[in-house]
Amino acid sequence: MQPKGVRKMGQGRVNARMTLEAHGIKDLGSVHYNLMEPDLIQHALCREEGTLGQGGTLLVNTGKYTGRSPQDKHIVKTPSVERSIWWENTRAMSPEGFARLHADMLAHMKGRDYFVQDLYAGADNAHRLDVRIVTELAWHSLFIRHLLRRPDRDEIESFSPEFTVINCPSFQADPKRHDCRTETVIAMDFEQRIVLIGGTEYAGENKKSVFSVLNYILPERGVMPMHCSANHAVGNQIDSAVFFGLSGTGKTTLSADPGRILIGDDEHGWSDRGIFNLEGGCYAKTIDLNREAEPEIYDTCFKFGTVIENMVFDPETRELDFGDDSLTANMRCAYPMNYISNASESALGGHPKNVVMLTCDAFGILPPIARLTPAQAMYHFLSGFTSKVAGTERGVTEPEPTFSTCFGAPFMPRRPETYGALLREKIARHGTTCWLVNTGWTGGAFGTGSRMPIKATRALLSAVLDGSLEHSQFRKDVNFGFEVPVSVTASAVPDILLDPRRTWDDGAAYDAQAKKLIEMFAKNFEQYEAHIDSAVKAVAIS
Repeated sequence: MQPKGVRKMGQGRVNARMTLEAHGIKDLGSVHYNLMEPDLIQHALCREEGTLGQGGTLLVNTGKYTGRSPQDKHIVKTPSVERSIWWENTRAMSPEGFARLHADMLAHMKGRDYFVQDLYAGADNAHRLDVRIVTELAWHSLFIRHLLRRPDRDEIESFSPEFTVINCPSFQADPKRHDCRTETVIAMDFEQRIVLIGGTEYAGENKKSVFSVLNYILPERGVMPMHCSANHAVGNQIDSAVFFGLSGTGKTTLSADPGRILIGDDEHGWSDRGIFNLEGGCYAKTIDLNREAEPEIYDTCFKFGTVIENMVFDPETRELDFGDDSLTANMRCAYPMNYISNASESALGGHPKNVVMLTCDAFGILPPIARLTPAQAMYHFLSGFTSKVAGTERGVTEPEPTFSTCFGAPFMPRRPETYGALLREKIARHGTTCWLVNTGWTGGAFGTGSRMPIKATRALLSAVLDGSLEHSQFRKDVNFGFEVPVSVTASAVPDILLDPRRTWDDGAAYDAQAKKLIEMFAKNFEQYEAHIDSAVKAVAIS
């Protein structure tokens, strides 16, 4: 049904030189080009894709899949990419399978309505990627309009996409016919520059597919793509910092410093000119979100156009329940960057003075902060360590290590050493200091010790960012060989906290646990030893 007052097909901003027929997409129903937020919300409501929430938010449910499907992600194995893809981490799809998938998806789309957004990724115009996003769902079009960057309205008519993403959740793949794993599929063809997504309504696949494309393209240009948050000092764009971290380590929380300017919360590039946000918005977890701890993110959940994903709400008042994870613990909100008051307008920063790698060590072994050499930085970047704790998953009775290389293995098409070498080269060339920060446990492992005090972590990061920590006295850690401050001036960081062994009641128990963790690191790192140089190997075996 056409919503009353909404522009019909052809009345939105259209690039006349590059309509959908250029992609082989024909005989559709209505096609809506580059609609803005009010129209997209109206379409989504009329199509019963979601519910209007408080403040004009859009409340949606993603159905069967409430998270990404990394095992269903494929890259087409063509001669031009065959030698450069990390196939141990990536499912291959044959060109013939992709051709059948593409043809069948286009046939399935006929007669249906679609929404098109012409957007780009990369705030640095020298490395910008223009992308056309074609979605079956109006709310997906709203979501990706938030998450990517928007060309000026007068650019649309001359917009020429370098990649096209077609997202059709109602299409079910056939594993035998399409050379894929299940009925859900995310397939990338770098020669045809097309991404096909089917069988899932989870909106995060849209933005992560673009990030994966950039993770393949940017290293060829000498640009380091990073799964990280970033900020810079107020009034000093050159004084920037990046924060790597897997889920649960505090990446978003710790980078959202009201005393600094937020460049972005998830995906960035590091070029010869500095760092830049790849996105135009944020996709934040909302479980247990509260105004006291994270006021800016909390307030976006009541602003016009914010997409609220998989949250339980009161059907009458539309009041959100931030503590109810009955649908999923991966409940999220998607909103434009300008909804954060201290967000950078340019989304640019200088070469980072500091790189922070966040880890949640549930074994209670790592210190709250450590300074890394470039070789150690590459080692810990390739390791990408954090840990699951007892009770988080069925069958987990003690801390389990999680190693996700480059702090984002599912999005890395190339071998990890490609990204590790880029990072090492850039921090060495630009004099960047790299830090490992443990936001996990101290005084014992999970179940015995306690969580690292957030005040102490914030105080240490403040000392990193203002440069004062560099002037502290450091000791060499006997287990990992990195440098750990002996003391700091901040009252929130007692000296004992900086020496994890002293926080345990039983020093021998600490030593046994440390040996166990070191062995886990070593076993995980064996996969990289044939691809790294002697300096990083020395870190691995020290």
